[in-house]
Amino acid sequence: MTSYTIERKSPLTGKINSMEITMDPSDYLAWENGMMIQNALPYLTADEREFIKTGMIDDEWDQMCNGAARVFRALKPE
Repeated sequence: MTSYTIERKSPLTGKINSMEITMDPSDYLAWENGMMIQNALPYLTADEREFIKTGMIDDEWDQMCNGAARVFRALKPE
């Protein structure tokens, strides 16, 4: 496993967000090549996988959904 600083542009704010994520690079490539992210990177948290896909951080989801995102994630199994 290797630690990477991933940068993504938030579609909500236009801000460049970054997150340090530890993963196997071959798993990331599997996702890029079409594998479902939860199958390619099952050891990441839902927030880490969502960040990789969308560039949005937890606070932005809360802002967008008025806090509903955090409640939904608490109820949704990984």
